[in-house]
Amino acid sequence: MKLFAGLGNPGADYAGNRHNIGFMAVDRIAADHGFGPWRKDFHGRVSEGRLAGQKVLLLKPETYMNSSGRSVQAAMTFWKIAPSDLVVLHDELDLAPGKVRVKMGGGHAGHNGLRSIHGAIGEGYGRVRLGIGHPGHKDLVASYVLHDFAKADREWLEPLLQGISDGANELAAGEEAKFLNAVALRLNPPRNSGKGAETTPQAPKAELPKPPAPEPEKPLSPLERLAQKFRG
Repeated sequence: MKLFAGLGNPGADYAGNRHNIGFMAVDRIAADHGFGPWRKDFHGRVSEGRLAGQKVLLLKPETYMNSSGRSVQAAMTFWKIAPSDLVVLHDELDLAPGKVRVKMGGGHAGHNGLRSIHGAIGEGYGRVRLGIGHPGHKDLVASYVLHDFAKADREWLEPLLQGISDGANELAAGEEAKFLNAVALRLNPPRNSGKGAETTPQAPKAELPKPPAPEPEKPLSPLERLAQKFRG
């Protein structure tokens, strides 16, 4: 069994925040892959379904970001899920908007949600780092992540969320490269040349033979001109 935990803050006031991109990602997976209705449990909301032939639990902690570990640990303890079967989807300041990276283990890089999970279960779990960009100065970070995505961000945010959903089976199967490829195909779809679908080239039309050019008339001799005059 796998546990996908999307990080964010509960409540309508935070729903569109950059910090809530993890919530948005698991919401899209649940909607596209026929998961069950969200229900309250494990200090959050959970939805059950199947990906890559195995049971997967989606979790949105409602403990607020700084206490995400409490909710994640409760779900893992109940279902006896090992850290290696946990994947956390979260916002990442150190990646440009729309960039995605997958990693197993490592530090929390100052992310409060990951810091809480580290404290609860250790660091040996998977992460999907979802780039939201950096405001440019550390003093602006709190306001930046707790602010809604700008309208212009929708140009990359929507394809990103759809790509995550497209690759959800590969993510559950541990095929990170295929997962990232599914995301990339949504963010950078193959360009259409504008020439339409390829068709079988047609053979050139055969040219009909041209009629021979008329030969120029020979001038009449004086005797021929005289005979022609009498015939006329």
